[in-house]
Amino acid sequence: MKTIETEFKELIIIQPQVFSDARGYFFESFKQEAFIEAGLLFKPVQDNESKSVKGVIRGLHYQLKPFEQAKLIRVVTGKIYDVAVDLRTESKTYGKWFGIDLDSDSKTQLFIPKGFAHGFSVLSDTAVIQYKCDNIYNSRYERGIALNDPFLNIDWKVGETDRIISEKDMKHPLFKNAVKNF
Repeated sequence: MKTIETEFKELIIIQPQVFSDARGYFFESFKQEAFIEAGLLFKPVQDNESKSVKGVIRGLHYQLKPFEQAKLIRVVTGKIYDVAVDLRTESKTYGKWFGIDLDSDSKTQLFIPKGFAHGFSVLSDTAVIQYKCDNIYNSRYERGIALNDPFLNIDWKVGETDRIISEKDMKHPLFKNAVKNF
């Protein structure tokens, strides 16, 4: 497993070692020992999977303390544009966002630490995304930020007319009005 640091503290790109031959491929999508060796204290307790069609944008989701979550994101099938927004008020990257293409061909993953909002857009015809979380989902602590917030100015790489967004995600507040306790 190769780890690549970003300008955001603890937000890490992970490139697993993939073994390919005529039969197909094999790789370790998660290994606790490798994470510990890389200095990432991540103990997942919940796996989530979603399937979406081209143009879907999900997010920007997060949970407040004490149910905040670190996440390990990977694409099983297809391609997405994955986005993490730093909500940690003491961070030098507070209010900034990071985006990366993730796809099933490269197997690249993104580790998102606690204190970030997360979202993605689907760039392929369909995409199946799996993410491990280190805390359970709790609807009472769930929050979100508007996908089209002009302060963040995120380019979701999906045309305005092609976007498919849930009614729930359309109602999230702007970044400046969002509740944050990180």
